[in-house]
Amino acid sequence: MLPVIALVGRPNVGKSTLFNRLTRSRDALVADQPGLTRDRQYGVGELGDRPYVVVDTGGISGDLEGIDALMVQQVRRAIGEADQVLFLLDGREGCTAADEAIAGELRRTGKPVTVVVNKTEQLDRDLAAADFHALGLGEPHAIAAAHGRGVKGLINEVLAALPPAGEPEPAEEPGIRIAVIGRPNVGKSTLVNRLLGEERVVAFDQPGTTRDSIRIPFEREGRRYTLIDTAGVRRRGRIAEAIEKFSVIKTLQAMEEANVVLLVLDAQQGIAEQDASLAGHVLESGRALVVIINKWDGLDPDQREAVKSDMHRKLPFLDFAEWRYVSALHGSGVGKLLEAVQAAHEAATRDLKTPELTRILEDAVSEHQPPLVRGRRIKLRYAHQGGKNPPIIVIHGNQTEAVPPAYQRYLAGRFRKALKLSGTPVRLEFKTGKNPYEGRRNKLTPRQQERRRRLMRHVKRSK
Repeated sequence: MLPVIALVGRPNVGKSTLFNRLTRSRDALVADQPGLTRDRQYGVGELGDRPYVVVDTGGISGDLEGIDALMVQQVRRAIGEADQVLFLLDGREGCTAADEAIAGELRRTGKPVTVVVNKTEQLDRDLAAADFHALGLGEPHAIAAAHGRGVKGLINEVLAALPPAGEPEPAEEPGIRIAVIGRPNVGKSTLVNRLLGEERVVAFDQPGTTRDSIRIPFEREGRRYTLIDTAGVRRRGRIAEAIEKFSVIKTLQAMEEANVVLLVLDAQQGIAEQDASLAGHVLESGRALVVIINKWDGLDPDQREAVKSDMHRKLPFLDFAEWRYVSALHGSGVGKLLEAVQAAHEAATRDLKTPELTRILEDAVSEHQPPLVRGRRIKLRYAHQGGKNPPIIVIHGNQTEAVPPAYQRYLAGRFRKALKLSGTPVRLEFKTGKNPYEGRRNKLTPRQQERRRRLMRHVKRSK
């Protein structure tokens, strides 16, 4: 097992900056704003003499009410998992009462703790660290995480004190990657916790609780998955904070990374413009999709029928998706979600045989022929698979660039129905074969061209 190193400290002391430096990534959101990280973020350390797991945590503010109390629970879980704790402090602010309170909490855990004084790039390192000896947790290490100063020496010293990990284990496959997306406060984090069977991410009745994209590997009945909990995406006009704009980018990146997307809708709020916009992004990405209508248990039969009608009317382009009605809070309907995810993933990654695709194309053309273009019928001859996730079907023929959108939708529907590709969009690509007579005149010899001209004059006189 790789050693686990947890980053702990007050808000805005640079934990996420150090996380990104150690993992050589930009997985954790970073901004000059406290309280940005709220859930545990895991990464594999790339900086140092040997690999390790590093855990970024939310800042401990000392407030034990509301969302801060839930964040403290997340930090305590990370400390419990850790082999070593890096206690980050702000060298510019000096030792505060909140730092002393956290130090007391860390002493009670019995875990090995290394005191790390960050933000010392414009300070004398010895003077900046001197103030923190009073914490009684050993020699402070002065670094500047934003610039990388002192970071490699720190991590190598920490790793040298940890027992060897033994033979490295082969990297585990991430399994099916599932991105959970939706507007703020529709129940995404509650759904993630319900699927995992533990309070893995902070779930709180307040929009914008999740601000980063959190990746969580887990296993169920012998199959591996990676859940990606994302920040809620609001209409662009309502995104006032710069950090929320980064959260939107992270959500779109998570969608591109995923194999299957869970689009969570709120049955009690109905379908909003942003829901349709998000659904459009999923369609453009080509990802397999399961639509989750959450908070279903609080509606009576008439309300449920009205909600179903409204959703299918406003999101008709999601006719390929699986629709599931659940209550993430109480668990009803959640147990079958992974089956829908597996079915959608299987459909999106299936191998499609050329003879079968060509037969489906011929049947579709026989029942409903393509339109005429400049008096000539579009010819569609054969089809083969051009890609997976989403399935791409390449159709060859003549004048294929003129196939109208309505006929393309007809063909996509025929392929999806015949192949039973539920839960994934189908993309069509058209290729036109070369005209065998194109350029032939230029290949004639001068004598052949003269003979052809005389023949054409003779035909005209005959008329």
